[in-house]
Order: sequence, then structure tokens, then C-alpha cells
Amino acid sequence: MPSRQFLLRFGFFSAVLFLSALAQAADPPDTVMLADGEKLMGKLLRATGTDVTFHSDSAGDVTIPWAKIKELTASRRFAVIPKGVIFKRKATDSKIPRGVLAFTDGKIQITPGGDQPVQTVATGDTGFIIDEDAYQKALHNPGFGEDWKGALTGGVSLIEATQKSETFTGAVHLARAIPVEDWLAPRNRTLVNFTASYGKIDQPNTPEVKTDLVHFDAERDEYFSARMYALGQAAFDHNFSQGLSLQQTYSGGVGWTAIKSDKQTLDLKATMSYISQRFNGAPNKSLIGSVFGETYHRNLPAGIKFDEQLTFVPAYNNTSAYSGNAGAGVTMALYKRLSLNVSALDTFLNDPPPGFKKNSFQFTTGVTYSLP
Repeated sequence: MPSRQFLLRFGFFSAVLFLSALAQAADPPDTVMLADGEKLMGKLLRATGTDVTFHSDSAGDVTIPWAKIKELTASRRFAVIPKGVIFKRKATDSKIPRGVLAFTDGKIQITPGGDQPVQTVATGDTGFIIDEDAYQKALHNPGFGEDWKGALTGGVSLIEATQKSETFTGAVHLARAIPVEDWLAPRNRTLVNFTASYGKIDQPNTPEVKTDLVHFDAERDEYFSARMYALGQAAFDHNFSQGLSLQQTYSGGVGWTAIKSDKQTLDLKATMSYISQRFNGAPNKSLIGSVFGETYHRNLPAGIKFDEQLTFVPAYNNTSAYSGNAGAGVTMALYKRLSLNVSALDTFLNDPPPGFKKNSFQFTTGVTYSLP
């Protein structure tokens, strides 16, 4: 007579085997038949109009051009996004083919199920192919804490000798674009940037030399077309090296994404602005002006990223009180989410207090951590 413990174990393992077999029966593996006769089994991850990303049980993740695929079958539902078409979120269900996917004779077949007819799409007319879960996530209206991207950068330099020197640099760059997917019409974008640099040099019988620069800005973009948007900005600057205690800039205007691709983006912006400048030992100024700027980003080979920005700020009620800045930086991948950042920033202030230079140049290096 089997013991009670043996029966419990036997029942547990039988249930596990039954559920495993049931899961395999309900969700059979996807298959790819290559033109040379090789057959891969596993899971279709995603695809574009040129190639397929497939997880093979034997080879792992592989990317295969459509031209090398003879047949493909997938048991799950997918959405096939047409090439070169930008959809509004509420109009997607009726215009995007969705269903069980198959590929044969150079054509993608989508079977929606029910009474709906099978649809056929050429690979050359396809922009993206994503599974049902990714499709539904793309249509989801995220909360404020979701979908943030960005990077944290920090650097430090310490010298202990007759001369004591310490320098600290830090930066936070955050961006949130809704929606994230390029095939959906953009709705809004939020940008937040913070940079700080502090340095101090001490030497016996010599006055202390200090560097103290802080910048913070936030921007909200609301799109009214695929590339045009209205924007609101707020920026705060402190620059001890130029005698600037605090500059506040509040702006509203328009922006245009002149270039947008997987490799590069270029944004041009123009605003009307109110600027308040508070100086150390000099009269404060209230200015009415504009902010004209451009930002450029490019993805280079080997995981290298290049960023550049240029800003010019004229003042209409005090033409001598104009300012501007230009900066550029390179980020090079080191390990996983860690990168090396090298950047330079030149800040120009045409009306600093007496005894201060108009230009402030800053060169920094540091380690960058990219947010998930």
C-alpha cells in the first residue's frame, strides 16, 4: 500500500507534467523553413520589412532576411504595421491587420479569425511586425511615471598636495515621448536636464579659487502634426565664474523636428521669453527676448552617440544683454548600461559684471549610467 507522502508527490509531479503538456499543446512553437532547407523551431520575436528576429531553440536569437525564408508559421497573434504610415492611436484597430501570422510564396498572410477574411501583405509594404502584447502596450495611455528614458553622469577629481584641489561634476538627462513607437503619431514629449560642476582650489597664502556652475531646464512639447509642436520651457542658471547669481528664463514657442530617423534627429526651436538676471555686485535685469536653438543627436558605429546643441538668446528691451551657449558631447559604451562621456560647453554672457569674462568654457569627463 503506497504511503500518503508517496501519493502526494506522485500527484504533484503528475499535475506538473499535465500542465506542461497542456501549455505546449495550447501554444505550439513557431517555425521557420529556410530556403536551403534548414528548419528552425522556437518563437517569432518581431520583424520589419527587411528581416525577421527569431528565437531559435537551438541557436538563440537570430536575424534572418525575408529573402532567405521559404516559409514561416506563428501560432500567436501579431499586428502588421504598414510601411511609411503614421497612425493616430484611436484609428489603429480598423487600419492595422492583426491575426495569426504565416509567410509563404513571398507574402505575409494574416488570419484575423472569426468571419473576417484573410489578408495578404507584401514584405516590402511592411514597416513593423509586433505581437499582440506589444501592440496593446503601444496603445496604452501611460501614467506620468512610465516610459522615462535617460542617463545619469558623474565625475570627480581630487588632488592632495601643497595645493589642494577638488572637482565634482554631475548631470541628469531625462526624456519621455508619448507614444514611444514611431508608427504612432506623436502626442507629447517631456524633457528634463540638470548639470552641475563644482570645483575648489586651496593653496597656503593664496585666496581660494572656486568654480560653481548649475543649470536646470524643463520642456514640454505638445505635437499638432508629425513634426511640428508647441512648447513651453523653464530654465534656471547659476554661474559663479561670470558673476551670475541666478538667471530665470520662461519661454513659449514652437519647434520643428527637421530630421528624424533611426540614426539621427535634429530639432529647431524658437520662443518668446521672459528673462530675469540677478548678478553679484551689479544691477539686476528683467529682459524680454527670445530663445533660438537647435539640438542634434546621432548614433555612430560601435555604440557611440554624439549630441550637440546651440542656443542664442537676444534681448529686445536691452540689445546689449544677449547671451548664448554651445555644447557637444560623445558617449562611448563601456559595459552594459555604463558608458564614458566626454563633453564641452561654452557659455557666453555679453553683459557680465565688471571684472568677469564674457565666456565660460567647461570640459568634463565622467561615467554615464543609462536608465532602462
